[in-house]
Amino acid sequence: MGCDLSISARIGCAPQALNEWVKKIAVDSGQRGGITIETAKKMKALERENRQLKQANEILSQSISVFAQAELDRAFKK
Repeated sequence: MGCDLSISARIGCAPQALNEWVKKIAVDSGQRGGITIETAKKMKALERENRQLKQANEILSQSISVFAQAELDRAFKK
């Protein structure tokens, strides 16, 4: 599926970039197997959300430990 060098030169991009665009269009239109642009965007958003949730869980876990230790210290001081 090689793109003509003159086409890439006319539009001012590298031939490899033009080939990638053509491949992505073929995938999105169902002419070629692979992950569509829309699916890739959703996956990226879900991966970002997953990272954020893991960070939030870690913060909560650390907070619980700190509060639990403070509560134990308070109980022993009575």
